[in-house]
Amino acid sequence: MRSLLWLIDTVITLYVWLLIASAVLSWLMAFNVVNIRNPIVGQIADFLDRITEPALRPIRRILPNLGGIDISPIILILLLYFLRNIIFEIFGSFAYGRV
Repeated sequence: MRSLLWLIDTVITLYVWLLIASAVLSWLMAFNVVNIRNPIVGQIADFLDRITEPALRPIRRILPNLGGIDISPIILILLLYFLRNIIFEIFGSFAYGRV
């Protein structure tokens, strides 16, 4: 059970880092710091978009229009950490022998 909890924690942590990387890259592209025509940058942007957009799209549909500010990654990160903590509270007692 500890291995499963470790795996869940690792996957959530990696996904949070991918969300942060996607947000930072979108800012860099918006301010023309990186060139989107560069094939490597384009591939990285496409990968991050394909990984993060399916989870962000439902949140963006619910949120009101805040102009140019997109807080959906922040909300998703908070939800992921909340989910991780709930999973650890429910299943952590089984993994460590405290029932």
